[in-house]
Amino acid sequence: MKPKHEVAEIINIHRKAYVDKYSPALQVLKTLRAIQLCRTRYLGGNKSKCNCCGHQKISYNSCRNRHCPKCQATNRERWILDRESELLPVPYYHIVFTLPHHLNPLALRYPKQVYSALFRAAWGTIRQFAGDPEYLGAKTGMTAILHSWGQQLSLHPHLHCIVPAGGITTKGKWRYVQQKAKPSSRKGKYLFPQKALGKVFRAIYMRELRKQMTIDQSVAKKLFEKDWVIDARQPFKTPESVVEYLGRYTHRIAITNHRLLEVNRKTVKFKYKNYSTGRFSETMELQGVEFLRRFAQHILPHGFVRIRHYGILASRNKTVDLNLAKSELGQAEWTKTKYNWEYIAMHKLNIIPDQCPKCKEGIMMIIQTYQPERGPPFHKAASHQ
Repeated sequence: MKPKHEVAEIINIHRKAYVDKYSPALQVLKTLRAIQLCRTRYLGGNKSKCNCCGHQKISYNSCRNRHCPKCQATNRERWILDRESELLPVPYYHIVFTLPHHLNPLALRYPKQVYSALFRAAWGTIRQFAGDPEYLGAKTGMTAILHSWGQQLSLHPHLHCIVPAGGITTKGKWRYVQQKAKPSSRKGKYLFPQKALGKVFRAIYMRELRKQMTIDQSVAKKLFEKDWVIDARQPFKTPESVVEYLGRYTHRIAITNHRLLEVNRKTVKFKYKNYSTGRFSETMELQGVEFLRRFAQHILPHGFVRIRHYGILASRNKTVDLNLAKSELGQAEWTKTKYNWEYIAMHKLNIIPDQCPKCKEGIMMIIQTYQPERGPPFHKAASHQ
């Protein structure tokens, strides 16, 4: 179902006032422009005609920006297909590493350094516990996905991590996580002790961040006095459940078009989930400029990788470590497979490529191609669309 409003509409209306007030970085401006012009004539496109009923339609190109609400479906499904081939027949744990809000000012000013340290600290923590014979004593793997937002678009940097319940020993054997010194009723509930994870994560993170910048002593004191939150959740019931989870989180952006309820010349109203009450239909209304300010907080630096793989799941280790694990667990060898758009459309999106949307029998044939146009200035773009 087509959403009533789009983020592009908000950019059309409020972008100039937002820029005048906050003078955002060039990367933010480029991203807003890409979203604004996505699937419009300014990016080019084509006209096609059904070879059966003669129906014609015009399709404009997508911007393909990773922050765009309209450009994530195909990339998400292709990514999930890649992960499905890597799954092991073992339990997987979901661990969330969250940065304290005291680091938010640094995250806004130095996002690349703050978020890079978050990735390194999360993997460093998992690797340290996995290397401890009391818990595992083997080389494990991790997939980490960066989210920087809360439901109200506030800054809330955290990593969603998926970790298999085991790893490969130095002798090349698969070993499951050891659940020692825990009541039988809690056996297997968490991968590693939460409090211990938090302390180690805090120490590694501060060390990694200090390699890149000087931390004010007053801020450092607050950070060390605070217990860092590690949400070590129960394992997924099946490996297939991991794929279902990944589908929800991997290519998610700060807000989807379907959450937008009302957009006008002054304000934006959207719905959000209130985690304190569990309600899914809470609403919030913001000034248009404030909405764009919050949205822009989550635009990542150019080239920054927000989904990363470590250990036996890292690209350089799959042909050896991952396949060794698969062999140990009785699975076929992993090989890299490329999936084209036609395959993804048919098998994941339930779309028959080039099928006529009207008669459902003919094939849409391209009869004319439109070259990209030079887009108008931002403050005039709304009147041209």
